[in-house]
Amino acid sequence: MIETLSAHPYRVAPRGPVVCVVMDGVGIGDGGVGDAVASARTPTLDRLRGLPSYRELQAHGRGVGMPSDADMGNSEVGHNALGAGRIFDQGAKLVAESIASGELFAGATWQGAIAFVRSSGQSLHFLGLLSDGNVHSHIDHLLAMLRRAASEGVATIRVHALLDGRDVPARSALGYLDTLEGVLAELRGHGCDAQVASGGGRMRITMDRYQAEWAMVARGWDVHVHGIGRTFPSARAAVETMYAELGVDDQNLDGFVIDQGQGPVGPIRDGAAVILFNFRGDRALEISRAFEQAELTAFARGPKPDVFFAGMMQYDGDEQVPARFLVAPPTIDRTMGELLAVAGRRQLAVSETQKFGHVTYFWNGNRTGKFDEVLERYLEVPSDVAPFEQRPWMQAAEITDALVAAITGEHFDFVRVNYANGDMVGHTGVIESTRLAVEAVDLCLGRVLEAVERLGGVLVVTADHGNADQMLDVQKDGSMRVRTSHSLNPVPFAIFDPREPGGGPRMRVDPPGARANLGYVAATCLELLGLAAPADYLPSLLAPRS
Repeated sequence: MIETLSAHPYRVAPRGPVVCVVMDGVGIGDGGVGDAVASARTPTLDRLRGLPSYRELQAHGRGVGMPSDADMGNSEVGHNALGAGRIFDQGAKLVAESIASGELFAGATWQGAIAFVRSSGQSLHFLGLLSDGNVHSHIDHLLAMLRRAASEGVATIRVHALLDGRDVPARSALGYLDTLEGVLAELRGHGCDAQVASGGGRMRITMDRYQAEWAMVARGWDVHVHGIGRTFPSARAAVETMYAELGVDDQNLDGFVIDQGQGPVGPIRDGAAVILFNFRGDRALEISRAFEQAELTAFARGPKPDVFFAGMMQYDGDEQVPARFLVAPPTIDRTMGELLAVAGRRQLAVSETQKFGHVTYFWNGNRTGKFDEVLERYLEVPSDVAPFEQRPWMQAAEITDALVAAITGEHFDFVRVNYANGDMVGHTGVIESTRLAVEAVDLCLGRVLEAVERLGGVLVVTADHGNADQMLDVQKDGSMRVRTSHSLNPVPFAIFDPREPGGGPRMRVDPPGARANLGYVAATCLELLGLAAPADYLPSLLAPRS
């Protein structure tokens, strides 16, 4: 039974809505040449920085449930923390612990996959993102499974390597491929036929999300399953050739098939087992559905191969996708959205397609759908298909139009909105475009602030992780390298409340040794709504009244 929220002892709700804006990928950098946030013209953010309610929050590492403080935050864990009001161990940590303890290999899904290919005589295929970014996957997880499969007598192993260049340096694929090939050679030395079968950049094939571009999944299906695509004798040859011919980074490399003179080395055939080793769900759902759904109209799949398919985790618990998985995902209950629905409060969630699932699925604790069809409204603004660096403003204006129209036309108690620009454009590595992206968000933030003030509401502004704030890395020789991944920087947090002297409430001081993180935002928003947060939520950031 979900508890009913009680009234806050002294704080009352505003006349208008409490609006929480998540500026995706807009962290607090060092102000150097690679800091596209600092170099952008941001009068609204500058105004918010001057409020008594302005502070910084931790958005990476253990503060958001990652294994260590060397791990970047990301949109999944960030929005989980924002919506849940508590910090849960996330996929990266859960998988690493399951492998280290042996629990993964003792589980029914792993044992079932091994038994399936032993019986059929077909290959065991591993498909996923090849990097140590620890956002969607980690190469160490793959290498551990490869070695374990070979030790358990699997005769044939194939790897379908999606190349990153987004959560790791832009052209780092060859290093990861060399590491992988070293392990595959080790396995071949022990009698296991282990090879790379196909690959391609994560933004070109396979890893679409929120049904933004099913053609990506179709291109991946062709190279992984059918063995149809441009052929190369090795993955290294494919990458080096496309670097030279296309001039693009890893994330945008075309799909490729490995053919050493006798046809593709590893199409996925009937009787095979396929393990999708990504642990994060948003970019794993569509390819999972392609392997599992009997009927699929999103692209011309052709006959679905009869395979044993499993994901590293279950990517959607409500829809049970995939049906088989190696590690149970975090169980996130009693999210802010659910508690507000039970309390009868009206909620609105708005974003464009690229981040729509972040303010719905991830915010709601990895739950699909609404808690209350009457009290909740979700608005999705379709994303552009143009390269983000060419349209850095993305759909920020359209999101703002939809948001302002919605809160002006009807009453909502709590609103959450995500502006994707800082993250999606930041991942391209184009600093000037990213600066424009941040300026577009700031312009729209000004419009939202005006609307909230006019309606007698309260504006909360934060980010889920950094990205645009650190676009360059300094190398050992002093040179600069473009950075396309998230940063380890803190993120801004501010409250604009026109009822308060100075435009915002006072913030409490963190206890010695403590660092407030994104998990504190939920209790803060509940307090602004005149509600007391549950006892197990991380505390509100507002200073208590004496």
